[in-house]
Amino acid sequence: MATDYYAVLGVRRDASQDEIKKAFRRLARELHPDVNPDPKTQERFKEINAAYEVLSDPQKKQVYDLGGDPLSSSGGAGAGAGFGAGGFGNFSDIMDAFFGTASQRGPRSRTRRGQDAMIRLEVELDEAAFGTTKEIQVDTAVVCATCSGEGAAPGTSAQTCDMCRGRGEVSQVTRSFLGQVMTSRPCPQCQGFGTVVPTPCPECAGDGRVRSRRTLTVKIPAGVDNGTRIQLAGEGEVGPGGGPAGDLYVEIHELPHPVFQRRGDDLHCTVTIPMTAGALGTKVPLETLDGMEEVDIRPGTQSGQSIPLHGRGVTHLRGGGRGDLIVHVEVQTPTKLDAEQERLLRDLAKLRGEERPTGQFAPGQQGLFSRLKDAFNGR
Repeated sequence: MATDYYAVLGVRRDASQDEIKKAFRRLARELHPDVNPDPKTQERFKEINAAYEVLSDPQKKQVYDLGGDPLSSSGGAGAGAGFGAGGFGNFSDIMDAFFGTASQRGPRSRTRRGQDAMIRLEVELDEAAFGTTKEIQVDTAVVCATCSGEGAAPGTSAQTCDMCRGRGEVSQVTRSFLGQVMTSRPCPQCQGFGTVVPTPCPECAGDGRVRSRRTLTVKIPAGVDNGTRIQLAGEGEVGPGGGPAGDLYVEIHELPHPVFQRRGDDLHCTVTIPMTAGALGTKVPLETLDGMEEVDIRPGTQSGQSIPLHGRGVTHLRGGGRGDLIVHVEVQTPTKLDAEQERLLRDLAKLRGEERPTGQFAPGQQGLFSRLKDAFNGR
């Protein structure tokens, strides 16, 4: 009478492979000789190993479901070499039962996800401030048009590996302190794929992908800064075997501006005016990101003072509004005077009682930029 392998493992005849494996692991933990040395238990352990060998192998399971017994003498001596001879089964499955590891079994797919890619994109300050749309050229792997990612030459296809018969792994029975142990490893002929490509595609050499240059349109949001990365999903490298593409990351590099220096979302610039303009006041034209504006220099303005132009900076990347434009004033003292200019200044100094000024001293008095520098240096 043939052994009921489903009953041995305690599963239904329509049980899935996952249910069969779970039942085997549970029973293996309970009945392994190292855990339970009772002779009757050892015989039971051999039975569950034999049942699992048959039900976990699609080909052997099919033979059994049709009424045969792949482990019987008529089913081939090699079929039950690891179990019928009193061995302890597949070593990988026993390790899974005791340590909970879940090694991948069966052939691995030739199709895998591609890698992510990154390119650097240079933008002007106004493009970063307000956003723009750019066309970029990327050189990445794409699906081979000749074989459509299959890797086989036109008119041919992948064939089942004759060494592992499509399983992607080969087994070997060895003797150990546990008895006869069956170990599995990836098939050396098909590299674990379960299939071989006798005639690779001449265009991609069997990889299913080729390199190609493409043009993409990238939307740059307002407010980006140096180092900001924009993700383009699915625009990276196509995977081996024509697998899904990874993502493309566009890293922003903001080019220096001839007038403005960016600090966060604020812009800074310096305007140099003559001493007379600082004393009397003036209006200085300035080309901002929004167009020409006049900067109002009030009478008595000193070097180091700053004039804010609110809302004239960079757009906030997250949230509404914009930063400010800060104009730093530098009052320039003349270094060369002609005789008439020197006479007029001496007359002015006489009128203001400043012919022999004593000066006003204060400890550590510094300009704005010097104070900022010291603050960053922790002084």
